[in-house]
Amino acid sequence: MTVNGSGTLPAAQVGVIVIGFNDAAHIRDAVRSALAQGPAVAEVIAVDDASTDGTAAILDELADTDPRLRVVHRAANSGGCGTPRNDGVRAATAPYVMFLDSDDTLPEGAADALLGAALRHRAPVAAGLCVRRELPQRRDTGWQPALYRRPAVYAGPEARPALLRDTLCVNKLYARDFLTEHGITFPEGRFIYEDFVFAARVMAAAPRVATVPDTVYIWHVRRDAAAPSISLDRERIANWQARVASHRSSVEVFLDAGSKPLARAARVKFLDHDLRMYVRELPARSAGYRHAWWRVTRGYLAGFDEAELSAARPPARWIARVVLAAEAPRDLERLAQLAARPARLLPPYAQDAAAAPVWSADLPRAALDGVLGPGAVPPHHLPVTVDAELRLTARARARLRLRVHDLYGRLATIGPQAAEVELRHRDGGIVLRRAVPLTDEGAAWTARVVLPLSVLAGRDRRDGAAPPQTWDVRVRVQCAGGAFRTTVRAVGRGLHRAALPSLRHGLLLARPYATVNGSLALRLASGARGAWAVARRG
Repeated sequence: MTVNGSGTLPAAQVGVIVIGFNDAAHIRDAVRSALAQGPAVAEVIAVDDASTDGTAAILDELADTDPRLRVVHRAANSGGCGTPRNDGVRAATAPYVMFLDSDDTLPEGAADALLGAALRHRAPVAAGLCVRRELPQRRDTGWQPALYRRPAVYAGPEARPALLRDTLCVNKLYARDFLTEHGITFPEGRFIYEDFVFAARVMAAAPRVATVPDTVYIWHVRRDAAAPSISLDRERIANWQARVASHRSSVEVFLDAGSKPLARAARVKFLDHDLRMYVRELPARSAGYRHAWWRVTRGYLAGFDEAELSAARPPARWIARVVLAAEAPRDLERLAQLAARPARLLPPYAQDAAAAPVWSADLPRAALDGVLGPGAVPPHHLPVTVDAELRLTARARARLRLRVHDLYGRLATIGPQAAEVELRHRDGGIVLRRAVPLTDEGAAWTARVVLPLSVLAGRDRRDGAAPPQTWDVRVRVQCAGGAFRTTVRAVGRGLHRAALPSLRHGLLLARPYATVNGSLALRLASGARGAWAVARRG
């Protein structure tokens, strides 16, 4: 089937499967966003997983207003997301299906974009960009955006192994006959990270895959929700154990299908994404969690071969080597900084007896390959550490001292000359820049810059206050042999809030702080109301 000669899409081709459990607050918006996709959507199948909070009544009410909506009421809760999605596929009659969770939404045109690509390229799988929307701030971040920068079509996933980095099922359209022919279903019952296994089963069947640059899914991230979503509920070791088990199952799916390249790509994805994400959080976890996490991770990584470790990005493979080389948790703050994005490798910079870079003198088996010698990564791709110490002054200014650490002499080869400090507004808008020369101090380069806080605080409102402003501090290091941009690590004793007199604002409250990743950020507010808003946040 193809797009017709007029360029319009045939109607009634897509079934949207919405699953929900005790989500009366959001499921109405989810279903309406599916129905609003237009004539391409033949049916919306809402599967209520035995809710007890009124979700079922809302769905029945909506079904009375639109004949395209059918409701499947499960008699007993399944304990997971896989079973209700399987129920939805079995109930579907449309040629193509999409999946939608009850607390998310489909943006306008999502079904048309995916269906058009599937028909145009005769692809049983079409995928587009998922946007993670932080609420209530409404800050959007693309999920795996490199895969969706331009339209493309691939004969199969082995032609583009990076497709395995997107394990979501919700930003894709599937030909229902393709799923049925290959017996592709979600794991049943209480199975966490069921997306991983479903995605592996889809890709192991070697479908033609079409991608579009359109945003086709809005993933709502509600960090203040009473019950965190699975992706945010990472404080219990059971979550990591489930994630590892799902990854192990995914790799087995590829091996059973005879695709060693995809099995390897799945393991590399685990290193580059999953491992780094959880390592960033290790310093904040309990001692019991850390030891259990270390034991589980070492056991899983022991099955990786050297080629798989080497195929991962340097920060990920270095972290894996430390975990494999050390029997107990160690150097967690340093590992977390290496796991950050962008990565930072903090000193000391140790070498083994052959002068090769290693993690530490007492852990020489954890090699830092790729820093020196043949095949070394370019200097501007190295995990360079830039320390930033910020001190507030009485004249509504901030003095920022930078220290750019050399990394085994690699930066010296490209000659750092100047630092351009950037303050990026948290909403992604305004950027303030200040350029200063760097002073060579041997193993590092330093610079100092003064930042005008009154300008950063924004314009006053009529009540004498500007809304609180949050700025992230970054630096662009200009070298004789190129340039690189990175975040800066907050250090020193200046991380405390202060009320500063300001000719422009009267009162200015400034609070420099370290983000979860240790980067320097600055929160500002002017006037009594604005200052109180920042003070309440601590």
